Amino acid sequence: MRDVLVMGGNRYFGKRLIDRLIAAGDRVTVLNRGSAPAPAGAIHLVADRDDEDALNSALGDRTFDVVVDQVCYTPRQASIARRVFAGGRTRRYVMTSTVEVYEYEDSLVYEDTVVPVREDAVDPRTVAVDLQLPWQRREFLETHYGEGKRQAEAVLAADGTEFACTAVRVAHVLGGADDFTGRLDHYATRIRTSTPIAVPTENRPATYIHVEEIADFLFWAVGENFTGPVNAASHGLLTTEELCAAVAPHIPDGRTVFQNVDVGLVSPFSFSRSYGMDNSRATELGFKFGHVQEWLPRAVAETLGADKDKDTATDRGVADAGGGDVR
Repeated sequence: MRDVLVMGGNRYFGKRLIDRLIAAGDRVTVLNRGSAPAPAGAIHLVADRDDEDALNSALGDRTFDVVVDQVCYTPRQASIARRVFAGGRTRRYVMTSTVEVYEYEDSLVYEDTVVPVREDAVDPRTVAVDLQLPWQRREFLETHYGEGKRQAEAVLAADGTEFACTAVRVAHVLGGADDFTGRLDHYATRIRTSTPIAVPTENRPATYIHVEEIADFLFWAVGENFTGPVNAASHGLLTTEELCAAVAPHIPDGRTVFQNVDVGLVSPFSFSRSYGMDNSRATELGFKFGHVQEWLPRAVAETLGADKDKDTATDRGVADAGGGDVR
């Protein structure tokens, strides 16, 4: 039996990870701010992870084989975690990171062929850390999400960290009836009403992963010993057009209309640069990914509701369906 601490993990793939750990017989502790109860079978600790004293007090003398940090967004949070979990509190730390760390490293494109980025494109040991930036301001964090994750990785990867650490760089996540982002609903609404779908003039593809697959990946990573960053993405790339083609059959009376824009807001999952990740490191370590085209129809059906009344599906706008990664 392993002792595993999950920080955050109240929804989406985090709760699926917890279910897998409990089913495997692990002793699971969930730490959050108390906004949601822990799943049945888990120990629940309440603390604000930004408050170092409160975090230390909540943990007490507990030690863990592995910590899975689902809610580390800034270098300040990583610095607190590095201090709190030193001194033997854990032997391994799995941080959930994001494809957004590659916001400055375009996947290469040769004659319309995308060459996905490898982990060494962003070496956290060389990323500069600035703890004085206003990371506590929500609006700053939202507009610097990728940079916050880059710097958080850097803090945990720096020399002197007392536990082994890996950062799982998660592709864009799709699937599940509990997808709270509204991104696929954004497309469904526009197709239903024939409203133009705004995309960049140069619209690039990206890598994705199913919600169940990323839960499987994190569960697998808990039991491994590798360190450093690792990309987690299904095989294959998707364009906005392919996503819409998967949504369209659920709205037989709708029409898909694209509008190219050079400036301004674009629809979620449409990118002027490619977010394609190379998953060969994880594959070589032993994880077997599925192919995005194999699970995409199922993911869309799960989220939109295969039997949902199409006329009463959620009608959400761009404000609720913003781009980026599912946290």
